[in-house]
Amino acid sequence: MTEREYNECVNLYADNVYRFIVKNLRHTEDAKDVVQGAFEKLWINRDKVDNERSKSFLFTVAYNQMIDHIRKNKRVVLRDDFPENAKAVSNFKHDTKRILDEALARLNEKQRSLVLLKDYEGYSYEEIGQITGLNESQVKVYLHRARLQLREYIVSPQNVI
Repeated sequence: MTEREYNECVNLYADNVYRFIVKNLRHTEDAKDVVQGAFEKLWINRDKVDNERSKSFLFTVAYNQMIDHIRKNKRVVLRDDFPENAKAVSNFKHDTKRILDEALARLNEKQRSLVLLKDYEGYSYEEIGQITGLNESQVKVYLHRARLQLREYIVSPQNVI
């Protein structure tokens, strides 16, 4: 991979990788760090990475770094110091984006990643398997279960628009 091809990869894929990571982590600064790390690894391994495989390489590295970041942060437990009766009362409006974000947040990391890779980024089952290290059958099964959970939450009476 030449320097020009690397720069093209940055221009073509940076937004997609960032969007995928920020949807999973839900923290912009952490997502930027993960994406930067993925592009750094691509630069370091540019002689070994074929330009045709650069997108898959980037998503694979970013996915693995995201999982490492999640595992590291699970060790730190944050706790709300607000009593239960201090919850704010607001006018509840049905907001499709909010409901979808809440539904995605209820999935575990693997399921959320699979849904985002397939339905948001448009990867094939085979490509998702390469990125996540799962075989194609596992991707299909986990994705099916994730979609069932999403449907269950989205069509629940409190979320129906």
